[in-house]
Amino acid sequence: MITRDDVRRAPKVLLHDHLDGGLRPATVAELAAEVGHELPATDPEELGRWFAEAADSGSLVRYLETFDHTVAVMQNGPALARVARECVEDLAADGVVYAEIRYAPEQHVEGGMTLDEVVAAVQDGFEAGMAAAGGRIVVRQLLTAMRHQARSMEIAELAVAWRDRGVAGFDIAGAEAGHPPTRHLDAFEYLQRENSHFTIHAGEAFGLPSIWQAIQWCGADRLGHGVRIVDDITVHDDGSVELGRLAAYVRDQRIPLEMCPASNVQTGAAESVAEHPIGLLTRLRFRVTVNTDNRLMSGTSMTGEMHALVEAFGYGYDDLQWFTINAMKSAFLPFDERLALIDEVIKPGYAALRRS
Repeated sequence: MITRDDVRRAPKVLLHDHLDGGLRPATVAELAAEVGHELPATDPEELGRWFAEAADSGSLVRYLETFDHTVAVMQNGPALARVARECVEDLAADGVVYAEIRYAPEQHVEGGMTLDEVVAAVQDGFEAGMAAAGGRIVVRQLLTAMRHQARSMEIAELAVAWRDRGVAGFDIAGAEAGHPPTRHLDAFEYLQRENSHFTIHAGEAFGLPSIWQAIQWCGADRLGHGVRIVDDITVHDDGSVELGRLAAYVRDQRIPLEMCPASNVQTGAAESVAEHPIGLLTRLRFRVTVNTDNRLMSGTSMTGEMHALVEAFGYGYDDLQWFTINAMKSAFLPFDERLALIDEVIKPGYAALRRS
């Protein structure tokens, strides 16, 4: 059995991670003190426990409250840059070699910053973190629009304006039910005309219609979560498997699924990691990737996510490498840069682990 430390040393690729869901508890406490924001606890350890318990309470109200506190302390340039830098440092320490970190710029302008200033501050932090890591990690931004708001076109234009300066693509997030991705069709059509990349949160809390719209109406390159694609898969009593039209299309087209097991268990999309659809989807060879979603709220890391899969499904290095290469192939990075990371970092890294 592969140990947790073995997994930590393995090269990993992260495509679905929210900047406002990955702060260090100590940083939240310090930044809150600076701006006078009241927290449920001020001791970092106690605050970390509060975040974990609130996110795991089964109450959506309490889960969303956790983000009220992190976003509140990310309303000025120095705070954003610090959070972004620490994010890169934490990922590099966890063995992540490439990451796309998403956040909604529109949620960070309450202190008077412009959208451009928000993106610039985050980029400053990412570059400082990458420099501190000595080239061991590459990090890019994904700019997210909120699906219940009306600023998606503005954020899409922002993503295109910054795409040669650290922004890899665009995303929409927020409650799926009642807020279909087709509400933002003008933004997706604009991105397609601009040859720009985008992913869409779909198939997490809502079912197949959300996934179908994201792909067939909006043209998503990847699916954020996509866990409900299993609703279009039938496993018969004799063990044979039948794919519906949509599931077959997703598999045939190699549309990447940004799966986040720990988060899905918290939100009730799966009963446990062992019962998570990632097991079936991996067996059926969908383009599965493994991700953290919100490291603070879920008390997780890429090491934690992958080691949980090792324990639940008995995966070995070949499986972990397969997840990692899936993610690298699916990254919004130029082909030659993706290939270099696969051939020069990921494959040699796993080969060294097998030898040891």
